[in-house]
Amino acid sequence: MREIRRIFVHCTASWKTATLEDIKAEFKKKNWKAPGYHYVVDYTGKIHQIWPEDKVSNGVKGYNETAINVAYIGGIENNGEKIVEKDTRTPAQKSALVSVLTMLKKKYPHAKIMGHRDISPDANHNGKVDPNERIKECPCFDAMIEYKNI
Repeated sequence: MREIRRIFVHCTASWKTATLEDIKAEFKKKNWKAPGYHYVVDYTGKIHQIWPEDKVSNGVKGYNETAINVAYIGGIENNGEKIVEKDTRTPAQKSALVSVLTMLKKKYPHAKIMGHRDISPDANHNGKVDPNERIKECPCFDAMIEYKNI
């Protein structure tokens, strides 16, 4: 049995209209043996378990042995000039994320819910990861704040 210390929230860094098949194809294209997430929430709010919780997924390098990875489909949009990272969650995705994270937190009460970006190093040692220190923006919102009461 794996000891789960973190529940990471991700975006798929895709268009919010991408399909589950599109996301799985991306993992295959990368030649990953395991997908990047255990759960994926599509734009309608449907929660898909795509990997067993007792198996390691490829969500956050160096942390996967002790993590469950959950993603919403989306995280990018075209701002008219270029493709940018952005929180593109629909109301249905927001609700579904709360549901799946609540279920996981009950199963793993000692696990910390955090965004992928929150694992970035605190380079200036001020006790938090500042925006300029983030290795990536994923999931494009502050998951630690949003889900602190779960």
